[in-house]
Amino acid sequence: MLDVGLLAAKSKLDAKSLLQGNSIFEEFKGALTEQYVQQQFFSNQDVLPYYWSSSKGTAEVDFVFQHGMQIVPLEVKAEENLKSRSLKSYVDKYNPEYAVRTSMSNYRKEGWFVNMPLYAVGFIEQIIS
Repeated sequence: MLDVGLLAAKSKLDAKSLLQGNSIFEEFKGALTEQYVQQQFFSNQDVLPYYWSSSKGTAEVDFVFQHGMQIVPLEVKAEENLKSRSLKSYVDKYNPEYAVRTSMSNYRKEGWFVNMPLYAVGFIEQIIS
């Protein structure tokens, strides 16, 4: 979809589910968050995102994109659940210079990756530069 609002409307999810956060919305929240990040990439024409999954299908990274000569993995989290096993798997395999997780938590650098708040994802290239 082109827009988070259109995706939510097309899903025909009851507005109460969105506002009250029932178990159905808990499952859909990740999709809406990934859609938001995708929109931010599309609004910045210099970033063309891709997707990565391991050959066995046991790990997946929501977005990978090129920044200069580097490939940057980006894991999207809808809340403050900050476990990033798939991102760690990617980093262990490819050893990228940058690894980013975006979530509802504040900005912080933690050893092998940077956590970026969701509201700042539109500025990802400036932040990792």
